[in-house]
Amino acid sequence: MTETTIGIGGAAESTDMVLNIGPQHPSTHGVLRLRIVLDGERVQHAEPVIGYMHRGAEKLFEARDYRQIVMLANRHDWLSAFSNELGVVMAVERMLGMEVPERAVWTRTLLAELNRVLNHLMFLGSYPLELGGITPVFHAFREREELQAVMEEVSGGRMHYMFNRVGGLKEDIPAGWTGRVRDAVASVRSRMDVYENLVLGNEIFRGRTRDVGVLSAEAVHAYGVSGPIARASGVDFDLRRDEPYLAYGELQDTLKVVTRPAGDCLARFECLLEQTLNSLDLADACLDRMAHLEPGPINQRLPKVLKAPEGHTYAWTENPLGVNGYYLVSKGEKTPYRLKLRSASFNNIQALTELLPGILVADMVAILGSLFFVVGDIDK
Repeated sequence: MTETTIGIGGAAESTDMVLNIGPQHPSTHGVLRLRIVLDGERVQHAEPVIGYMHRGAEKLFEARDYRQIVMLANRHDWLSAFSNELGVVMAVERMLGMEVPERAVWTRTLLAELNRVLNHLMFLGSYPLELGGITPVFHAFREREELQAVMEEVSGGRMHYMFNRVGGLKEDIPAGWTGRVRDAVASVRSRMDVYENLVLGNEIFRGRTRDVGVLSAEAVHAYGVSGPIARASGVDFDLRRDEPYLAYGELQDTLKVVTRPAGDCLARFECLLEQTLNSLDLADACLDRMAHLEPGPINQRLPKVLKAPEGHTYAWTENPLGVNGYYLVSKGEKTPYRLKLRSASFNNIQALTELLPGILVADMVAILGSLFFVVGDIDK
């Protein structure tokens, strides 16, 4: 048992102070609350308090049919909407034993990688901003806008694409679209060195992040941390390589799983940056393959009322922020009996209880930002 004395008024210097960071705070990426116990400037204990954005997505899945749940799925991590949709439709397709047309498989892979780049660019720009560097975020939004333009052209949406369907994609891609994607990817790649020079080359940024917030591989496994954060701690795991889905089995020569041994804030940023560059290469590889595909359908024809057979399945994907899984249980109706969501940010944020004790308050923002989470993905 530990006893905490909360200082009130002019209490003695020996008392601890309980400080609430959030739920509305510029460093928390949204409505997250951190309850931290301080001894002077040093954090003694930290507890993430979640649930301020809870919308009951899992319960809503049970009241929507298999076409409608796609809309719910793409909203919990609003920076990875296409990838979120993908997991749901893959789970339903697996229950139905449905084969997706080859053109849909390659187009999905391309769009998933473009979505990954869009996600990572947001954090590559916002993380230096939290440490006092305003310039990188302007570069990040310029690059994002180039890719957003082609994503909007193909899907009609800028954040919630709603382009996946059970059996394929909503509709065929516009004429000349792949050429415009290739130009956008080349344009973004030509300017990515700005993060190497402007951010990683900045001695203040390196001083704020090197050896700060070191997360061990053991803690990664204990908390179920995944994605770039786990790989920055030396955990070499990526579903695209280890359990290939979509067209990733044919992209193994291009796919590079980026790891770092250090496990600190700097390693997490480096992993994110290098993974972004690899996603641009994967997008080019998809475009090369799509150029040689025969004309054909982009989706399967579905019955007016779609019912999944009785049973259960689990579909997981390597989302931009980590492992995203959907456990689908069907009783043979047109709505899921149960659809359990395993989101990356929910597990990743639990590691704060391991990372924050013992550090200074000034380093708390650096550690918090380096976990690259979306609060909607935590609260669901």
